[in-house]
Amino acid sequence: MAKARTLVGLDVHAAKIVAAVLDAETGEVQWFTLGGDVVQAAGLCARLPRPVRATYEAGPTGYGLARELAGRGVACVVAAPSKIPRASGDRVKTDRRDAEHLVRLLLVGKLHAVRVAGPEEEALRDLVRAREAVRGDLMRARHRLSKLLLRHGVRFDGSPCRDPRAQRQQLPPQRPRPRPHTAGRQLTPLRRGSRAARWSTFQPALPVHISTGLDSTRDAGHPRRRADRRAASLLTVRGG
Repeated sequence: MAKARTLVGLDVHAAKIVAAVLDAETGEVQWFTLGGDVVQAAGLCARLPRPVRATYEAGPTGYGLARELAGRGVACVVAAPSKIPRASGDRVKTDRRDAEHLVRLLLVGKLHAVRVAGPEEEALRDLVRAREAVRGDLMRARHRLSKLLLRHGVRFDGSPCRDPRAQRQQLPPQRPRPRPHTAGRQLTPLRRGSRAARWSTFQPALPVHISTGLDSTRDAGHPRRRADRRAASLLTVRGG
């Protein structure tokens, strides 16, 4: 391969591509900001003085840009992200710095290229990954369902249910839960007896956000808890 006169480092994102163009003869670097269209980025590289070599990191955008560059006669190196050398103290990360870092590594030959898959192979990879993701979602949903049924005394073995009505008849009867707009009326028959008994009877039947709000209201009305919070705030102020 002939020595490239122009080197291009591309920091590729879904909505934006930043290109750092390095002139190998003069060492001058220019930056260009493009949209996420791979055709536009490949057109920029094709208009540069030949021969041209480009590089970008392998990522979720796929190999469409590499195939577009190859179709325009531009050599492209798709770099493995895990093998890109990075300084230990360099923590400033911007698109322009990443693009310049890639083009300078391409100049000295420090990038490890990955094999560019064809359209058919890339489609097969997407199909396999989607299938694995669906299988994981199915397993998590099955686990959530089995744990929910187990808390109600029903053991779910994972086999499909042929008679859903018979399956529902195995569930123990559930007492109706009050709706949020009727929560205030449920407190009326519970006012007799101790405060703790009324609260322990009513709290499990409430949604989480209503239960948390009532818990805060109950604590705010208790004189001992008000004194404890006042003392804790004084200690915090004095300690700060």
